[in-house]
Amino acid sequence: MPLVDIGANLTHESYASDIEGVLLRARAAGVQQQILTGTSLDGSRDARGLAARYHGLFSTAGVHPHDASQWNRSVESGIRELLSQPEVVAVGECGLDFNRNFSTPQEQTQAFEAQLTLAAESGLPLFLHERDAGRQMLEMLTHWRDDISHAVVHCFTGERDTLYGYLDLDLHIGLTGWLCDERRGEHLRSLCREIPLERLMLETDCPYLVPRNLPAKLKGRRHEPSLLVWILAEVAALRDMEIDELADVTTRTATSFFRLPTC
Repeated sequence: MPLVDIGANLTHESYASDIEGVLLRARAAGVQQQILTGTSLDGSRDARGLAARYHGLFSTAGVHPHDASQWNRSVESGIRELLSQPEVVAVGECGLDFNRNFSTPQEQTQAFEAQLTLAAESGLPLFLHERDAGRQMLEMLTHWRDDISHAVVHCFTGERDTLYGYLDLDLHIGLTGWLCDERRGEHLRSLCREIPLERLMLETDCPYLVPRNLPAKLKGRRHEPSLLVWILAEVAALRDMEIDELADVTTRTATSFFRLPTC
């Protein structure tokens, strides 16, 4: 039952002392491939470097909307160079986040537009972030849809109208442990059933969003790719599917989407 974690932040400092143990536990749990998320130029370089060192790891290259104020010609040149590397399989994490506005909406829009251009130039898929910005995100993606290949809305947590807007654009949807959290993920639990199976992919977004459905013996454990199986189990239960069937379909979808070697 090989799995692909399409969003892991393994360059986070919490993994610095035991990255090999993290990777061993992931493989033991069936997570054979992982996409490491790049959220800044330096972070994207670190993710690519880690992916070059270890089998089964790949990376994205981009600038998160929180850091959009850092976007300039030098950053753009650096990201463009990374996109030519064999380990880099997507543009991003990029998009819009009007929830916290660590960068202004104007800065976010400009950086996102530039990264949409890079995706169109490279032909690589987009790894997207959106929070409280669904209307403007849909407007921008609609304008660019004929120029980009594929796109996945990573860690989707939005509402039904936004979801159907993304699906109408033939986008993919990434689900995380957010839907395992009864405190804030209840609406997502019902929407989970409405995502076409062939558009669905799974991710941990570790070390963030620890699944709250972990058994007692794992409570308090740091989130890492080996725990993707608990997200898989939750999604399978919500969709009334066999776990093996969901694992097979989502793995094939991720392999095709990111053009990964077959597990």
